[in-house]
Amino acid sequence: MADAETLRFYPCQELVELVTEYLEDALSPSEHASFESHLAICLGCRNYVDQVRGTVTAIRHVPEDPVAPEARDRLLALFRAWKQGAEEP
Repeated sequence: MADAETLRFYPCQELVELVTEYLEDALSPSEHASFESHLAICLGCRNYVDQVRGTVTAIRHVPEDPVAPEARDRLLALFRAWKQGAEEP
């Protein structure tokens, strides 16, 4: 575990933004230790992390429905147009 000098206090909002990295074990050792120290004192964030973890676990078991190639192409075109700020293609 990181020593007290390397621990950083994460406000709840910042911790929420790091949940994905935390669950994917992508935080540095000092970030991970800081994250864990926040969870140790914050019931709300512990509950949030548990909910996200449960959602990720549940989604892994949902089968993918096939999408027709035409529908896929149309959705991708709409998404690309939206990203570029255009109306509809």
